[in-house]
Amino acid sequence: MSSSRSSLVARLAVVAAAALMLAACQTATYEAASDANLKPRDRELLAKARYANAQIPQPYRRAIVNYHRKETPGTIVIDSDNHYLYLVQDNGKALRYGVTVGEEALAFSGIAKVGNMQEWPRWIPTADIHRRIEGLPKQVEGGPDNPLGARALYLYQGGKDTLFRIHGTNQPEYIGESISSGCIRMTNEDVIDLYTRVKIGTIVVVLDRKAGDSPVNPRVALQGIGTSTY
Repeated sequence: MSSSRSSLVARLAVVAAAALMLAACQTATYEAASDANLKPRDRELLAKARYANAQIPQPYRRAIVNYHRKETPGTIVIDSDNHYLYLVQDNGKALRYGVTVGEEALAFSGIAKVGNMQEWPRWIPTADIHRRIEGLPKQVEGGPDNPLGARALYLYQGGKDTLFRIHGTNQPEYIGESISSGCIRMTNEDVIDLYTRVKIGTIVVVLDRKAGDSPVNPRVALQGIGTSTY
């Protein structure tokens, strides 16, 4: 075998080994989207939803995964780069949800707390959103056509609302993608599930851009503050 062919084979072997290591770190047990946490009002409003029930790509479906970072169980960690939200569990596990994130210019990063929680929240567009999108109403009442969806978690720092939200969506077809506006969007079924598992005061770590979670090179979140949307 020539030296160049030997070198190629060696490189391919290294790549294959790295892929196997990565797969082992990312072992996932996917969960069916259960309706066990739906309240009668949820069932009523979701039945009126006019958006299509999109098929979420498997990598972004709710799953129990191995988790190598060191956040305390009960912490929410948002990896905007990779479109994941983690709810840290005991014993090196996390509940992972796929999310939609806003564009980079509207990103927030840092450490915050859940300061408010609302079911079928009213949406009041900020002045910034009105400047960017003409013709919006002053407010939209809660319901299946509301862009905040079925639940909203409001993030606070120092007792003040950051205007950054984790919320549902009436555009589930964008889960796993970045779109022009919005904070962290989840399917309505997933945000209802998350809502039942957290409480006021839950710590939320939003990783900086380029500091996304990596099974082979974990990083810690920086405590900078970014801008916001809703």
